Amino acid sequence: MKNNIPDGFKQVCNISALKEKEGQRFFVDDVDIALYKVNGEIYAMTNVCPHQHAALIYSGFIEEGYVTCPAHGWQFNLKTGKLPTGGNGLQIYPVYVENGIVYVKVIKKELNW
Repeated sequence: MKNNIPDGFKQVCNISALKEKEGQRFFVDDVDIALYKVNGEIYAMTNVCPHQHAALIYSGFIEEGYVTCPAHGWQFNLKTGKLPTGGNGLQIYPVYVENGIVYVKVIKKELNW
């Protein structure tokens, strides 16, 4: 652990760069993520919708704890990434904020061919 930043967390942006209920797209270790600030909480999830693999979750509409994919209306829980039915949805990532800086820990999915 350097400073107080937990191991594996990467600096993404200043919290002031995030607007309330507006997603932003970032790449962390080549992983495409969507970052949101909702009621002062920061959420990070994969930016790629599993429906048709469109990388546009960051531009989704936020309402009642869910982000709605702008392409086809699929909804994902900001805290769990799951669909409203409880089914698997989006990968979420741990977030750490210190001194106004947002850090995210991404785990790359390794493909075993």
